[in-house]
Amino acid sequence: MEDLIEKLKDIGLNGNEAKVYIALVKKFPLTGYEISKIANIQQARAYDALKSLEAKQIVLPSNTKPVSYTPIRPKELTKRFKRKINSTIDFLEKKLPEIKENSIEPIVPVSGSSNAHEKIIELIQSAKKEIFLLISSSDHKYFEQALMDAYNRGVEIKISGYDNFGQTFGRIFVQSPMSVLDNKTNLKTILLVIDNSEGLYGALKPNPKSGDIELIWTQNSDIVYLIKSYITHSMYLTDIEEKFPEQLKYFYGAGMKKLREKVLN
Repeated sequence: MEDLIEKLKDIGLNGNEAKVYIALVKKFPLTGYEISKIANIQQARAYDALKSLEAKQIVLPSNTKPVSYTPIRPKELTKRFKRKINSTIDFLEKKLPEIKENSIEPIVPVSGSSNAHEKIIELIQSAKKEIFLLISSSDHKYFEQALMDAYNRGVEIKISGYDNFGQTFGRIFVQSPMSVLDNKTNLKTILLVIDNSEGLYGALKPNPKSGDIELIWTQNSDIVYLIKSYITHSMYLTDIEEKFPEQLKYFYGAGMKKLREKVLN
């Protein structure tokens, strides 16, 4: 019974109101005196609770003397509070962002292997429209099911994969072993953008100094834009390398050596 009282308190009733309503659900109609006995509260407290519940239209008084009370059905009570809670949440979701002053979204560190994996899965599960991802095949296996679930619920998946990458759903750009992006260095880089609103960057490989995995997550629109730009440019280059291998080799040499020298010197 205590758990029912606590849950009724969670939706807005006080302790005595919850006890009175439960007493009436057990048996009705009842007078205030009868309710106080069943609810095990003082008679004055029972009448205070009844007055409050009557004002909230949760209990209905009779026209008889003495006055007896009848509760609204539990299904009607939960339906009413569900509407109220949903309406309140909708209002807050709409209005709270509007009071935000100009500020810079923080860049939040995510440390530790389990925290990193949980954060990546959380972001994938939150996606509503699209996911842009750059990842190695050795790391992809940890997130493939979450990506598949997102794809099945209609999220557009676009991945730039490396390190013998393979996946059968979504739009995949597989980097060649000699890609100009040089992801073959086994840094286990991961870049992730969700719905143009959240971004994550880092390496799923322990940092030599800290000995732990370190990523950054942010909703900063400028940083999210930069992360997505890197992912999309890797897709551009991958597609160009695939379509024009001989021409690129002619102009830039094997493994894009001339281009690397031109840019990196």
